[in-house]
Order: sequence, then structure tokens, then C-alpha cells
Amino acid sequence: GWEGKHGDSFCSLCKRCDNIPEKYGEKITLQQHNLTVHYFCLLMSSGICQRGEEDEDVHGFLVDDIKKEIRRSSRLRCMKCKKVGASVGCSIKSCRQMVHMPCGLEQEFIFQFTDLFPSFCKKHAPSQSCVSSPSLPLSCSVCLEPIDPVLSYNVLKCPACHGSWFHRNCVQHYAHSAAMFFFKCTLCNNKDQFQQEMLRMGIYIPERDAAWELEENAYEDLLQVYQHCDAVKCHSHKGRKYSSQSGYFEIVRCKLCGSRGTHRKCSNLNPNIYIYIYIIIYIFSFFKSAKQMQHKVYSINIFIYIYILNCSSSSSLSLFSRQCVPATSPEVLMDLAHQISQQQSTEVLVEDDDGVMEAALRVLRVLRQSDFNPCCTLSVKFSQDKHSNNIRNQRRFLRRLVSKLQMAEIFEGPDGSKNLALNSKALRDDLYFEVGSLLALSLVHGGPPVGFFSPALYHSLFNYPTNYRPTLQDLGDTAFAHKIRQIAEAKSMKELRMAMQSASQYLEAAGCWRKIRELPEKDMLVEDVLNFYLIIRLQLPLQRFREGLRTLGLFEQVQMCTEAFHSVFCGPVERLTAKSVMELFTVRFSEEKEQQEKENTTIHFWKKYLHECEEGQCAAPLEDLLTFTTATDLAPSIGFHPTPSISFFSSPDPSCAFPQSHWDANHLFLPIQPSYELFKKHLDYTVCQFSVMQGI
Repeated sequence: GWEGKHGDSFCSLCKRCDNIPEKYGEKITLQQHNLTVHYFCLLMSSGICQRGEEDEDVHGFLVDDIKKEIRRSSRLRCMKCKKVGASVGCSIKSCRQMVHMPCGLEQEFIFQFTDLFPSFCKKHAPSQSCVSSPSLPLSCSVCLEPIDPVLSYNVLKCPACHGSWFHRNCVQHYAHSAAMFFFKCTLCNNKDQFQQEMLRMGIYIPERDAAWELEENAYEDLLQVYQHCDAVKCHSHKGRKYSSQSGYFEIVRCKLCGSRGTHRKCSNLNPNIYIYIYIIIYIFSFFKSAKQMQHKVYSINIFIYIYILNCSSSSSLSLFSRQCVPATSPEVLMDLAHQISQQQSTEVLVEDDDGVMEAALRVLRVLRQSDFNPCCTLSVKFSQDKHSNNIRNQRRFLRRLVSKLQMAEIFEGPDGSKNLALNSKALRDDLYFEVGSLLALSLVHGGPPVGFFSPALYHSLFNYPTNYRPTLQDLGDTAFAHKIRQIAEAKSMKELRMAMQSASQYLEAAGCWRKIRELPEKDMLVEDVLNFYLIIRLQLPLQRFREGLRTLGLFEQVQMCTEAFHSVFCGPVERLTAKSVMELFTVRFSEEKEQQEKENTTIHFWKKYLHECEEGQCAAPLEDLLTFTTATDLAPSIGFHPTPSISFFSSPDPSCAFPQSHWDANHLFLPIQPSYELFKKHLDYTVCQFSVMQGI
């Protein structure tokens, strides 16, 4: 509708006259300025910001700014309708997609009504993932129509219970009606996580009371008490609506719903003993449409002795309760790893260890293609490696990849406790998404723990711990941290004013510059600055980083097991000890008793060697020994599969018997030696030679 019909004014931005509040927002006309706009067209326009007060002009958008935006967009052509006036652009800087807001909806743009109100084209739009097969048949939890359980732009699901699915239009109508105070999952009643996910997926949730709360005299019927006898046969000569103050013809209402009643005499109710409960049973008969149903109503009079009711009231009757045992992080990752196909592979060629990051980004460039399958096995090759072994190469690649990612430009802060940095070039290149994807791929494909997130970053991503508050330690050792620390440590109002003046630029940028009248107010000031610096200003980077972590369904699983994954993402990574290495291995003894005695002696030598390694009395550290056996110096977050094991072999000449390893099976062959000195000498030599050859 480019032209107004029957005198209807059209929106000056999208040139449509439609008035559909849940799709385009409120349609607002300023007669004195001859100006009409859809509220959502304003919110999503790329070249305008809200500079006025909420009650000024159009909800804070000034008329002059609106006219400037109209002039700006008049030079931009919409990718869908090919007409000028496209005011909305994809928030990914490198993307040039421009649309009218209504055209964007038709092109499956996602508009996020939160924070900076970003818009994403179909290529860069956030998506949901489903790691478990839904039970069939499924229906939309709002309209009850059948729904195809394939996540897409038009099909969404609840992130909390994963069992409630919605048509996009249905959940948008539901959100517009229920609004922020009543909008929650229709199945599990989760509110916070559900609303956050729906906002991420472009559902608008009005900040007001529900529509039914705003209707005039909406609850007038509740002021009237139900007065009607619903018994099959009513014995009252004065009719079903008659109710005496007491006695047999007093109408007793249902104790559960209050919407049904009966005379005591009509249902044989004794006034002193029984209460009345009226149960309605709906029997749904589904035909072609789930909306075509028949309701059969049955009245059941249940007589319950009061003393039984009182006795049972103290006990909890949980008919549908179940005990939830939190999964461990290796178990969760192993479940996700079942997606990985051994028949398909993606080749990764690494020139040398310095080229790990470049090789990883090449993988991601392939990943960003629409036909790429992240479930393919990684086939890693090092150009200078003469002896190719994919298990060793993959573990070596992922180990070095995580080390390189810690030094990426999107992170800042001390080693082992990194926060996201705000980097405009990284945003433009979508590096936050790519690094998140690489970390997800690494963990699911058997990489080491991440181990370098700060508690503040983990909380910002996964809201764990829920009561976490950023601290000065989260800022690291920077000039900004030093200035904020001076404010926190001020012991007088004079020191506080000097510290605030020194940090005035930072405080103004954070919107925290204000008058402080008492010294204790500095604590709230510091808390506000930390929240802005570590959380608020990083909303877009955090969002793209989360999108990357959704690769292979990792983010959703971490959200459900945040405590279990805390040690995977946050440092420090536990250092290897003799005890932890011993616990990694299972020992395969022979069946012959004589041989078992020799093998027990060898295991004693092995344990002694591990303790000496830990104390620095051997030529090689524990990390090199583990690398010799499993091709990695750090246990993967997913665990070793198969479990590392030890077996033994005998040689006619013990002086020529050296340990051997089988990486594909995580297996170590130990020679049976006559003395610990020879055992240690040969093991030292083998591990050191291996380390030199591998460039460890």
C-alpha cells in the first residue's frame, strides 16, 4: 500500500497505510507537521536516535530528526520492493542489505526490540537450535494448529523446556496481548529465559499491563457471586437461583473454581461434614483442525471428609514431580559430539603453528557458507609434518587454537581472566561470532577447556552465578581500572572529588557523572561504572559471541548446566599432578599370575616415575608424558575416548626395550624392566626424543 486509501494517511518512512500495531507498532499522526509514522519504523531506522523525552513529539523521536531520516532514506533503495525510502539496514557493518521495515518482515529480517534495537537480515539473523528430537505429533502452543517441528524463521520454541513450539505470528499476537508482565511459556511457565529468547528472535513485548487488564470494567463479573444450582435434578420449589442463608437450600460453590454450585439437598451434601468439588472434564476430539473440538462436560460430586483433607493438607502431593540430576560437562559434550559424522570431513591445512589462527578462520569462512555442515569431522594436516596422524593433528590443532584465541583482539584483561573488548573493526568483520563458533567447535570436537573467561564474562553470557556482581578485579590492570580503583579507595570527599575529576571522561561516557554528597555513595557509582563497562556497552558483541557459541547447540546446553561448565570456561585450568595422571589410566593386566607379578612391579615403577616428574626430578614434565601417550598435554573437556590405558610387554633384551604409544587408542605400552633405574632412563629418553621431534 504505497497510496493511502479512503483518506488514510500512509507512513512517511515505509509508505504504507496499514494500521497493525503488533506488526508495525502504533501508527502515529502529527497533524500540525503533516507527518505520520509507524512506531516500529522509527525504532528500527538506522539513522535516527531518541533525543527527546518520552512524551516529546513521537515517544522521544524529535520531528526534525524524523524529517532528516526521511530525507536520508529517500536516497536508499529497498532490496525487496526496489523503491526508495529504505531506512532499515542490517546491523552487521559489512552487510549492505537495506529495506523498509514492513519489507524486512517479508524478507525474514529479525528486529530486536531491546538495547540498541539492532536489525539482522536473513543471512545474519540469529537462529535457534534443537539438540534432541521432539516428540510427535506437535501443535502450536498458542493456536493448537499442527506445526512442523523444524526450527525456522516462522517456527520458534521455548529455550527452557524445549517442548513448547510456536508459529511466529501466534507468539507475536500472544506477546502483544499478554505484554511483559504476563508473557511466559504456555507449557513450563518460564518467564525470564523465555522472554529473553523471544526478544532475541525478534518478538516485540510491550512494556505495559496485559490487554485484558486495560479493558474498562474487565473484572465486573468477579464482583458477582455465582448463584445457581447445577445438579441434574433441583429440588428447590423457588428455582435453581434461590439460595438460603443456611440449611439444605444454601447454594454451595465449587471450592476450586467457584463457577459451579449446588443446593446441599440436591446433591445430598451434609452441612457439617462435606465440601463440594465440581470437576469439568474436557474430552478433545481432533478432526482436520485442532480448533474443531467437542467438549463433553461431566459433573462429578466428590465427597471428601474434612478431617482427611486437613490431615493431607500438610503433605505435598507431587504427581508430576521428577528428580533432576545435573549432567556433567563431559556427558553433555559427548551427547553433542554424537552429531559429528565420521563419513564426512572438512580439511584443515596448517602451514605451521603460527598459522593455526589463519587455518581456523579458513574453516569459519567455509562454515559461514549456507551448505557447510559443522558436524563434519576435522581432518587436520600440518604442512611440515611428515608423519600424519589425524587424532594427533586434531588435538594439537585444537590445543594451539584455544591458546591463540585467548590472544585475539576481541578479548582484554589478564591471562586466564579475559573479558570481551569493544572493537569496532571486530564488530564489522563479525569476529565475535567467529571466535564463539571456533570455541564451540573446539569443545565439541574434543578440544581442551577454554579456561580463560573471567567470572564477569561467564556471568554476562550465561547469567551464572545469578547473584554475581562485577568487581574491580574483572577490569584487569588498565588505565581505566586504575582511575576507578582510585574512586573506590577514596577515604574522604576531597579524595573522591579528585578521583572523579581524573576519571570524568570515563564517567561521562558511561552516563555515571553525577554529584556525590556522601562518601558511601561511591560504592553505587563504582558498581554502575562496572556494569556499564563490562556488560551494558558490550551488548552487541555479547550477542554475536552467543550466536557463535550456539554452533552445534553448545550454548543452549551450557545454559542448562551452567554450574557444571563454569570450570570449563573459567580459569585456572587445573595443573597436572601425579595423582590426576594415574587416575586417567586403566591398567590391563595379564591373566597369568607370574606375569602379573612383573606387571605389578612395573606399575610401581610407573607411579614412582609420575611422582618424580611432579617434583621435577625427571627429564620430562608430566605434560610431555601425557602428550606422548595421548597427543595432548591437557585432558579434553569432553574427556578421553577411549579411556587411556596401559599394557605391558617383555623383551629378550631389556636394554633395547622402550615405551611405545598408540594415539588412536590412547594406549601406552610399558616395557617390563628389571630395575627402576633402567625403567626411568628409557622412559626419559623416549619422551624427550618425542618432544624434540614434535617441537614441543
